[in-house]
Amino acid sequence: MPEVEIEVGGRRFEVACQPGEEDYLISAATALDKEASSIGDQLGRLSESRMLLMAGLMLADQAGNLKEKLAKSDADLTAAISEISRLNAELSSSSIPGNENAALSAEFEKTLIDIAEKAERLADKIDTQHS
Repeated sequence: MPEVEIEVGGRRFEVACQPGEEDYLISAATALDKEASSIGDQLGRLSESRMLLMAGLMLADQAGNLKEKLAKSDADLTAAISEISRLNAELSSSSIPGNENAALSAEFEKTLIDIAEKAERLADKIDTQHS
């Protein structure tokens, strides 16, 4: 099991992790250290345990907010997929002459691409906020 040296609150720690999780552990420790430093700057001198507790609570709050945003994005994506299915069914069952049907198909394709791009931007935004 690999061991990684991390620094949090000015102290160094050796922490074991699963193979392949080293970068994630370093990233998590960096976030905790950054939050602890920010709290120390804002609140002044705190005991190490109080500073780490506050930093952990702040990170947990951020994680909770990200989970809420992710759930909303998932719901929005599900709604968009349902709308695409509905429009596709409506288009398939329509008795519109060929040229008009082709125009609607092009419009449907553009709408589908727009929805996919919006979903991709939402996913990128969530990934950026999570990092």
